[in-house]
Amino acid sequence: MTTSNLVAIGLRAKTGRAIAVVLGGSADAPTVLAKEEIRLVDPKLPGTFQPYHEVMDLPWDESQRAVRKYVRAIEKVAAKNLTVMVKKLKDQGLTVKGVGVVGASDRDLSRIGNYHIRAHAAEGVLFRSVLEFGADQNELRRRTFADRSFAASAQAELGKKHSSVTQMIDDLRRSVPPPWRADEKLAAMAAWLVLHEL
Repeated sequence: MTTSNLVAIGLRAKTGRAIAVVLGGSADAPTVLAKEEIRLVDPKLPGTFQPYHEVMDLPWDESQRAVRKYVRAIEKVAAKNLTVMVKKLKDQGLTVKGVGVVGASDRDLSRIGNYHIRAHAAEGVLFRSVLEFGADQNELRRRTFADRSFAASAQAELGKKHSSVTQMIDDLRRSVPPPWRADEKLAAMAAWLVLHEL
């Protein structure tokens, strides 16, 4: 059961950014309180946009070492930008009780033979993990959802028919300006699942 000042943040990891949706209200009838894009790039370090592309010609073990400076920089940006978001919500009298992160799931990236495909896959995992890092640094409870199986797990957890869940997420667009695309919907669903637990 939630009270009016408890909110959840849903984050959809993308390359160099995250789509954030903040939900409040009740777990059965959530409302969108905010929607924004969070940058996950350090402008002073251009390689932070696609860090694994910067090192993709190196053997996998070497690329893992070479990419660390970019990863540390991205982690700092993620933690800082999440701190700013939480502070803005707190200034509005709201309490963030959790974060839901949707992104690529962990896998053995060393098995991907094509360097370019591996770089994209590694960045998918990285940008999800830096959002988790940001939540941890801000001492926020978090849940992580694999993007490929997310719809099915969300439906099972919420205990509603798939069409009903989909319609409720679609209807949330009425309270915010466009866009309300697949990424915003995934972020909203992640926030809803976290809100549902409170």
